[in-house]
Amino acid sequence: MRQRVARVALVAALVALLLLAVPLAVVIRASFFADERGELERAAMAAAVRVSPDFATGDPVELPSGRSEGRLGVYDARLRLRTGTGPATADTATRQALNGSVVQRQSDGELVAAVPVSGNERVIGVVRASTSTGSVWSRILLAWAALLGAALVALGAAVLVARRQARALSSPLESLSRTSRAVADGDLTARAGLCGIPEIDSVARTHNVMVQRLASLLQHERHFTANASHQLRTPLTGLQLGLETALETPGADPRAALRDALEQSSHLHHTIDEVLRLARSQDASAVEPVDEAVGDLLERAERRWHGPLARDGRRIELVLDPANAGLPVPGRTTDQILDVLLDNAHRHGRGTVTVTLRDIGAAVALDVADEGTVALDPKSLFARGATTGPGEGIGLSLAADLAGAAGARLSLTGTSPTRFTLLVPRDDQGDDGDESATGGILA
Repeated sequence: MRQRVARVALVAALVALLLLAVPLAVVIRASFFADERGELERAAMAAAVRVSPDFATGDPVELPSGRSEGRLGVYDARLRLRTGTGPATADTATRQALNGSVVQRQSDGELVAAVPVSGNERVIGVVRASTSTGSVWSRILLAWAALLGAALVALGAAVLVARRQARALSSPLESLSRTSRAVADGDLTARAGLCGIPEIDSVARTHNVMVQRLASLLQHERHFTANASHQLRTPLTGLQLGLETALETPGADPRAALRDALEQSSHLHHTIDEVLRLARSQDASAVEPVDEAVGDLLERAERRWHGPLARDGRRIELVLDPANAGLPVPGRTTDQILDVLLDNAHRHGRGTVTVTLRDIGAAVALDVADEGTVALDPKSLFARGATTGPGEGIGLSLAADLAGAAGARLSLTGTSPTRFTLLVPRDDQGDDGDESATGGILA
């Protein structure tokens, strides 16, 4: 690219020099010839004033000295050379000057100026001044050589400036190209720098915005894949274990196993819908969550997790006031968050798992506690990979994202024993005062 930019700049400079130098060379030629004609005419006039009226009777004429080039001669009325130098017989310019006018001509390789000499109101002779056109052309060629030298110096300066400008223009684009290759190779942290050229800086900023959006989209897709994998793994395992247990247990009622499988498959369907809703949480077309009674959600969660905890010799307990069992909460979102918290208690906790429902007025509080302890920093607990490494440990992060998408808040409220609390704003508060109270609780 540098060569192309430099070539364009040089062509432009060369065209500009030609457009300037060619007319200037023509002007120099015309000016030199005009100056020489004027000099010849002035020399002839200076000689003419020295010719006395007695010139025709043989009075000698003293011609002015000082011209190192050319010839100067005086002709009488019969067109004969009387003094000075020149052709013995008058030429055309001399004959025309006898008519009383100053004549300038160029013929036979000479520039000629003829000035009439008057006496007693009549023309008594002609002064002829001439010089070789070769001497004029010599000066013209010297001037053209100087012009060519100046043009070459200007062209050399243009080459240096063109190379510098080509480097200044191409370097940011080459850097942008390297950044684009780095992004194409998978480095989504690469960003184009600014160079101070508005047009290139605009391209660089647009490129950076594009890369940022691509990185965000890719991260969004990766999170969606990880979320779906995390949320589907446990229900699928439970469904598989339930069916295997029914097959291996003699005399087991297949209808009970099928009912459990149907409930598990329905839960899987809801899980997929909720993960998709989270993936579309920034889309205006995202589906609004559907409210359900919190008591029904807790009973379903107890049925799903009773078996896995019982196989490890652990129990799950529900603590709730029957009067609060009908409080509405976003059904699928709360269901998914409960699954994450119960799975976390199952994997990392100890002892009995207790799920407590509390009505705090502007919000519904759900506490999931076990008899274990938490040693991690609560601030990093909800970051992806904070518990088990990059690419894993996404459960609590996913639960926090789900809560945020529903306008709720999930936090660690106890470390020994471990207790997580989900605050879900109530939608059955009709006045503005209650809504303000909800905002204060969730802030």
